[in-house]
This record gives sequence, structure tokens and C-alpha cells, in this order.
Amino acid sequence: MALFNFRKRETTTPSNGAMEAFLQGYSIEVMPRTASKVESFRDLLPEGTRVYIAHIEGTPIEEMVATAKRLNDEGYPVMPHFPARIIKDAATLENWIAMYQGEADVKQALLLAGGVSQPHGDFHSSMQLMETGLFDKAGFTRLHVAGHPEGNRDIDVNGGDAAVMEAARWKQSFSERTDAQMAMATQFAFEAQPIIDWVNRLNAEGIMLPVHIGIAGPAKLQTLIKFAIACGVGPSLKVLQKRAMDVSKLLLPYEPTDVLQDLAAYKAANPDFGIEQVHFFPLGGIKTNAQWAIDNGGDATKPANA
Repeated sequence: MALFNFRKRETTTPSNGAMEAFLQGYSIEVMPRTASKVESFRDLLPEGTRVYIAHIEGTPIEEMVATAKRLNDEGYPVMPHFPARIIKDAATLENWIAMYQGEADVKQALLLAGGVSQPHGDFHSSMQLMETGLFDKAGFTRLHVAGHPEGNRDIDVNGGDAAVMEAARWKQSFSERTDAQMAMATQFAFEAQPIIDWVNRLNAEGIMLPVHIGIAGPAKLQTLIKFAIACGVGPSLKVLQKRAMDVSKLLLPYEPTDVLQDLAAYKAANPDFGIEQVHFFPLGGIKTNAQWAIDNGGDATKPANA
């Protein structure tokens, strides 16, 4: 297996082909309020792009379902968030699933704890959602779970790194007994090496869930730093902090070129590396992110795993 030193730029810049291959089948995230400002997603996203719908606390389920229906009608596979801590009980979960399926033909879901500290009801983790058996009962074809290359504040505070890895092992085990395809969609990070080390560690621990790596799309530096701190991004935040200290770059928008080039180079040299796809968080706007993806070779007309 080839080895790369990802701290030296000259060894990590891949050919255009490597970047294009790495971006194939990328997914992207929207919220109902941002989706409502897009006249037509067909003007932005290539056919077949998987679109996650983020469910922020306080967003009515009716708005989530309406957004899912609209995207489905425009021809995009939809993957809404199911945040465990804002779902009151199993009856509520079953109702949400029925609404999504009945009105928007949803067959995919991202299951996560959710960004609230105190549960609204019976659930506090994505594992509890899976244990209900309701997604398998409803015939969901794909379930994604959250991954955290730089740790998870919610889990770390209680059990440290061992608890994070134990949760990942549980999800691996569940993937072997569900009919749905599973993958791990991650929090965004700004540096390749911690991501590479984390994915390789998962595989060494026998956790073979494909990784859909979270990447922050182009945005103003101040915007990214704000979101990164709020979302608990770890040591790779220093990439942004270092950039903020350079007056010549302070006002220039951040672009994820460096981290994606490094990951694309590693993937090209190590085809079995566990990253399956790129998942964009369009923190600087979905139009900006979609155009950047097109300009850098992203073409989601043939998703790797629809």
C-alpha cells in the first residue's frame, strides 16, 4: 500500500481525474427555509444527487415533509434527518415515517442524536431509533448514521473515546442484521490527515461501514468559524484560525480544495480506503456550493449508491 505524506502539498495534489472521481455521486444538505429560496433544484444539482434535509429543532414536521415532496417531485433521492432527541416517542416516529413515505415516497434516512442537550421524550440516541425496528418495518432501503472524525461532544463527555468506538461497533453490528444499506455520514473537518487516520482506525477495529465524508462548502471565513465552533469541530479548526491570521486571506472565501485534494490523492492510491462519497454542508449557500462542485468536476448524474 502506497504511503503519502499529507503535510507536504507537492505530494498530495492529484490529477484532475482523481478529484473528479472522488466527487462523483456527492450528496448535499438543505434546510426547508433555504430550499424555499431555490426556484428549481434542477438548475443547481445534477440529476440523481442525494439531498439530505436537516431537521433543526422547532421546524414543523409538515415543513420537512413538504420539502421532501418537492425534492422528490423534482427527481432527487431524499434523505431527511431523524434527530432522536426531538422525537417524543415511538408513535411520533412511526407517524413521521408514514408522513414521509405517504406524501414524499421517502426510502432513506439519516439517524442521529440531534443538536439538543435534553431529549424531548423517550429517545436520546440514533441507536434507540434503530432498535424500534420501524425503519425496517417500513422498508427503508438506506439508513445513514452519524460519524465524528474529531470526536463527539455528546458521547465524549460521558465515556470518552472508548464510548465513541463502542457506538460505532454497535452500528456496524446493526448493519449486519438490517435489510437497509448503511453508511456513516460525518461531521465536517478541514484537514485530511485526521480524517484518514480515523477511517483507517475504524477499519482496523472491524468497523467497515462506508464513510460519506462531510465537507464544508465554500463560505466566508467568519461564517465557517462560527459554524465550526457551534458544531464541535475539533483540532482541524486550526486550519481556519491560521487562515484568519493571514490578512491577505482574511476576506477571501474559504474553499475546500486542499482537504479534498488530499483525500482524493489518498483514495486514488488506496482504492479500498473506506470513504465512499463526499457529503457537502453548503454553509456559504447551496448555489455557491453547487457551482463549486461543478467547476471542480463533481457530477452526480450517476450516484455511486442510490
